Amino acid sequence: MGSTDNKFPIRYEDPEYQSNHRNLFSGVLLSPLENVLPPGVSQQQFDQSVTAFEDAVGRDHVFRGQSLEEYVDPYELWEKEGKRKMPSAAVCPASIDELRAVLAIANKHGIPVWTFSRGKNLGYGGPAPRLNGSVALDLHRMNRVIEVNDKFSYAVVEPGVTFTDLYQYCAKHKLRVWPSVPSLGWGSVVGNTVDRGTGFTPTATHHQHISGMEVMLADGDVVRTGQFAISNSPSAHLSKFSFGPSIEGLFLQSNLGIVTKMGIWLHPQPQAYMSCSWDMPNFEDVETIVDIFGALRRDGLLPNTVYVSNIVEWLGMTGKRAELWPGEGPIPDWRLRELQKELGFGYWNVKFGLYGAKDVVRSHFNELKSIIGKKAPGHEDRLVGQIFSGEDDELLEATSIPEPHGGFFVGVPSLWSLPMVKYRLPKEKAGIGAHADYSPIIPSDGKTVLEWVMTARKICEAEGFDLFCDFFMHERHVIFVNMMVFDKSNPEHRRAVDTIFRSLYKEGRQRGFSKYRSHINYMVADLVADAYDFNDHAYRRFVERLKDTVDPNGILSPGKQGIWPAKYRNFREKL
Repeated sequence: MGSTDNKFPIRYEDPEYQSNHRNLFSGVLLSPLENVLPPGVSQQQFDQSVTAFEDAVGRDHVFRGQSLEEYVDPYELWEKEGKRKMPSAAVCPASIDELRAVLAIANKHGIPVWTFSRGKNLGYGGPAPRLNGSVALDLHRMNRVIEVNDKFSYAVVEPGVTFTDLYQYCAKHKLRVWPSVPSLGWGSVVGNTVDRGTGFTPTATHHQHISGMEVMLADGDVVRTGQFAISNSPSAHLSKFSFGPSIEGLFLQSNLGIVTKMGIWLHPQPQAYMSCSWDMPNFEDVETIVDIFGALRRDGLLPNTVYVSNIVEWLGMTGKRAELWPGEGPIPDWRLRELQKELGFGYWNVKFGLYGAKDVVRSHFNELKSIIGKKAPGHEDRLVGQIFSGEDDELLEATSIPEPHGGFFVGVPSLWSLPMVKYRLPKEKAGIGAHADYSPIIPSDGKTVLEWVMTARKICEAEGFDLFCDFFMHERHVIFVNMMVFDKSNPEHRRAVDTIFRSLYKEGRQRGFSKYRSHINYMVADLVADAYDFNDHAYRRFVERLKDTVDPNGILSPGKQGIWPAKYRNFREKL
């Protein structure tokens, strides 16, 4: 079988994951795929490069034509209008040597490559390239768990390792660690981490727990960071302290190099865990929630992420919107209150975990309840905690904790949140579930967050959408995720989603907010990247200088996060 064959290969050994992966990309196209070429590359040059890619990685691991079905954004808004971002081919190396060979070919022929690990950054473009015609550089075959050390609680993985792979490795070898996992376990540990993704355990802010990277530069040179740069160092993944400039941050959301190995800290398996939840009934209560839990995050009483979601997001897990509210326009307040009573939810629902020695966890919970009683009198009884502990004071097995208490709060991955995309599908006829997100970084201040959700609700409801949102509370800020769940086959939904995004962006920009990650369609210089405007965009100019030095041919992910190489810089707005 060659690179022009129409095939959809196996990406996951787990049948459930592979089936969901296949369903995600199959049957979602609103218009046929079209063949494209990289900018400035002739058909002859491109054919020569594809033949060279096949020689480097094997013909079964290079894809063209209709085989690129899984390399476009399954949630793309504008494919019917001819604006779909499309790769010219895809290549899947399995080793450092194969990756180096691929980059050598790309440099020789001037072929831009768009790098990703598993392509599951859904809602932000998935595997699709920013620069139309780039070759998709798919690293899923580089999938070794190199090491998990349970004495010092860290792992070293390649980019193709999923959160489920890492979890299963730890479980198989009975290692005393809990990985942090996001709400979907099929994504890459490396991919999620370098895109500043988050999970739910005490190591939930993944990029802050990186310790030692290996990175391949555009010319094939390999660099290691921190103590990992010392041959055979016993501290390679134990310390963030280094000698000289720390360069790991240069490879977060970056097109300066390709991360090929990464050390990441895990959470030691605890003796006990308490599943905690709290809710408040009214829209305006978000101010109280933020002010209470923001202070608890800052003073260290809550050392890990607090997850807050509104009632509509929970409704998205229970069924289609049309089954809950058949009317036009947003669900009215009176109906939301009915649903809150029926389901036992608040308008805002808070979830977090407590981890450690059993008696300490119990004391911790009692102190939290006392604080909530003082700051939200009459609501302290809505704080519920259920404790789980290992037998005979042994360490706690994560799989012994039943849903809804365990799961990603104890490092057990799943596809828990995937059904949300079906929320806006019609009740009777078929549709294509999809979502897009606007995710600003907002100060952890109650009045500020309340003002934002009032603004966001008004914008969403003006387009007939419900405010469907959650946010993750860190010490001094929250990551607020405005999710637009829609039926991709509905042209009015697609128009509304783009309008909502651009309106949210405009309001966020006026307040000095920026997104923590961006969809590829909004990475252009006049949108998300343009917000970093100090001193005539000195930040962007500095990174572009680095880009032109380490990637002079401009082959690595041109346009990622609005950073373009000189080769494409003068006409980036047209791309």
